Amino acid sequence: MYKHLFGPVPSRRLGMSLGVDLVPHKVCTLNCVYCECGATTNLTTKRKEYVSYSEIINELKDYFSKNEKPDYITFSGAGEPTLNIKIGDVIDFLKTNYPNIPIAVLSNGSLLNDLNVQKELLKADLVLPSLDAANNKTFKKIDRPSEDLDINDYINGLIQFSNEFKGEIWLEIMILPKFNDDLENLNLLKEAILKINPEKVQLNTLDRPGTIENIRAATRLELQNIIDLWKLDNVEIIAASAKRKDAKSFRKDIENAILETISRRPCTLEDLENILGLHVNEINKYLDVLEGDNKIKIVRQDRGLFYQIRK
Repeated sequence: MYKHLFGPVPSRRLGMSLGVDLVPHKVCTLNCVYCECGATTNLTTKRKEYVSYSEIINELKDYFSKNEKPDYITFSGAGEPTLNIKIGDVIDFLKTNYPNIPIAVLSNGSLLNDLNVQKELLKADLVLPSLDAANNKTFKKIDRPSEDLDINDYINGLIQFSNEFKGEIWLEIMILPKFNDDLENLNLLKEAILKINPEKVQLNTLDRPGTIENIRAATRLELQNIIDLWKLDNVEIIAASAKRKDAKSFRKDIENAILETISRRPCTLEDLENILGLHVNEINKYLDVLEGDNKIKIVRQDRGLFYQIRK
């Protein structure tokens, strides 16, 4: 069992994706109200070698000596991957040794105003940053950033990176009703999108309850209304996509292990991570399918969100 690799997981956007996690759970620059990995426990913008380069490289060598090549190698996880100061070195290793496998980076984009981060990510093939707000008031409300982050620097970093990057940028925007779906926020977001000029803009919303109460997912109609308002050709809805169980990397043994575990007692995401020895991102992919099939339900209790069998 690897500590820093997970999957390949059935990604709805990237096919069979091998995940590389460069930071411990949950080290991040943001503490988003909607995060499916839970609340941030180390809110920081400090870059350092959170996970050692040598550990990552050893796991990658071992993986590729025993397994087929995935469709993508994806830097993601339960935190912000660009916080690890060795991300560029790991990308260099992969490009040298496995040049035919495209590299994707799932980032919240908050550190792209750092020229070093920009330089390191220029080596990737696909970058999927997030942008949920275009003013500081909404930014603080929905993303709850580290206190030294400013939304204007955030957006300027995305613009600068987009001007230099030779690969593709798919900008993800999480829409939460009563947080960022009013006309003022949507118009500001459109202005930012036009300046960033990504290849795709992907509208998303909640898959499951967030880290705070009283927030809900946007409906497909609400998301479509935003597309109609913006009148941009590169915007698509990625929420409620085709079921991952149809992907070739979907494993029934993992699905069954989750069902068998929560049939004995309700579990939080952290409980499942500890019991099954799987990465939270990998577990979340299977929870999405099980929820979509109405096999499980979520109950909020004092200790957090619990998953249990739907009777």
